[in-house]
Amino acid sequence: MRLLTAGESHGPALVGILDGLPAGLRLSEAEIRRDLARRQFAHGRGGRQRIEKDQARILAGLVRGVTTGAPLALVIENLDYKNWEGLEVPPNRVPRPGHADLAGCLKWGFDDTRFVSERASARETAMRTALGAVCKALLAEAGISCAAQVLQIGTVKAGPADLSDRRRLAAVEASPVRCADRAAAGRMLKAVDRAKAAGETLGGVVQVSAFGVPPGLGSSVQWDRKLDGRIAQALMSIQSVKGVLLGQAEAQAASVGSRSQDAIRWSRGRGYFRPTNRAGGLEGGITNGGVVEARILLKPISTLKKGLPSVDLLSKKAVAASYQRSDTCVVPAAVPVAEAMLAWVLSDALLEKFGGDSVRDLKRALGVFRLRAG
Repeated sequence: MRLLTAGESHGPALVGILDGLPAGLRLSEAEIRRDLARRQFAHGRGGRQRIEKDQARILAGLVRGVTTGAPLALVIENLDYKNWEGLEVPPNRVPRPGHADLAGCLKWGFDDTRFVSERASARETAMRTALGAVCKALLAEAGISCAAQVLQIGTVKAGPADLSDRRRLAAVEASPVRCADRAAAGRMLKAVDRAKAAGETLGGVVQVSAFGVPPGLGSSVQWDRKLDGRIAQALMSIQSVKGVLLGQAEAQAASVGSRSQDAIRWSRGRGYFRPTNRAGGLEGGITNGGVVEARILLKPISTLKKGLPSVDLLSKKAVAASYQRSDTCVVPAAVPVAEAMLAWVLSDALLEKFGGDSVRDLKRALGVFRLRAG
């Protein structure tokens, strides 16, 4: 299954295509809209979110609310486009540190950073979130769900909540910083507000999990088919993400072998299972039946009110980077984006393993496998 997006931050719209989606999946624009709202309305977002009213329209691949097996096409209008349409915007010659501006200008030979920044912008994640909501709907047919939470903003940390518990998941969603720990969430809110007042930005850590994942997704036979590598690449592709940890990788690196693995057990009622999940549900590039779990580390975003030191592309003189409205902290907003990217990788792996031109075929093949693997 292929996921493609197109569109610029201040262009007319974002466009997305999911190619390879099986027929027979029931979808509604309302389902997609819920995840778009979760991405848009989170503490730390900037003024752009007061302009946009993100709604994805389904343009193709859906008939009477059911997918046909043809490519699914979505569009999200950029309402801010009307504020820029027809304006003579001067070229931006000063690349911003931390953005793709300079690297992209050197790559393509531009002398206007907007030719790079408009596409590199994290605005693109709105469409990834929309397409990810479709993938989550497909996973739900297979009994798989994805959920994420904020574990850290700046120096404020919280312990992970068990998101398989609906009450804990509801607590995450009720929090403006997507953290179930009320005390830590309160400190996170204050940290973001202090950073905003100081003209600073903050990064943090998001944990994303997938429940109900069957064993056997992915492969150990080639490096590029290992599912842990595919998950890491997808999560790393999210703007501002600078690191991906699978399972309890950090603790394992500081431990010894006897305390780093997950013992194997079997019971008549449960089949094979692990009393721990240090591997994050992945061994040898293949899912092992445990909860698939990863953490993403996001840097503070690079657009600051006090422009960082840079150089004019034409004069080569030292100058401060320009400032346009921006977010203070995108960590809570990254929660649905992380869910979307994990959902896409798992959907792709699910179809790779079980095939099926239709959801009915997929579920039948999965049912047979579960009986054998149990």
